[in-house]
Amino acid sequence: MTQKAHILLVDDDPAENLILRGLIKKVSTIEIELHYCQTIESALEFLRSGKPVSMVLMDNRLQPQRDFRETVPALRYQGFIGPIGVISGSLVEPYFQSLEEYGADFRIDKSEIDPTAIEFILREYLAPN
Repeated sequence: MTQKAHILLVDDDPAENLILRGLIKKVSTIEIELHYCQTIESALEFLRSGKPVSMVLMDNRLQPQRDFRETVPALRYQGFIGPIGVISGSLVEPYFQSLEEYGADFRIDKSEIDPTAIEFILREYLAPN
């Protein structure tokens, strides 16, 4: 039986949604349903809706917030206890070294996201059904 994962992508660039959807289609060992929100407000509303969310992928810079140091704590405050990954075009900023302090579980460069990475992350952070 194939495991099912619900990923919530929060990114203000709709192209990232299309890119991730294309990559997810190539993951064959886990059934993935991708949900997409462009703002932290819509992501918080999605979480309040009670729809299933296995993992959140949060864009590092989401306007009008500064970076994940403001958005990830908002998700935790809302009560989300699952894994949160921060995705970014660059991971060189020193604050990425303390991402756990803000409630994030992992970080990944957008250029490193491929079907193999997606499968690895899901297997690493999601408990089997």
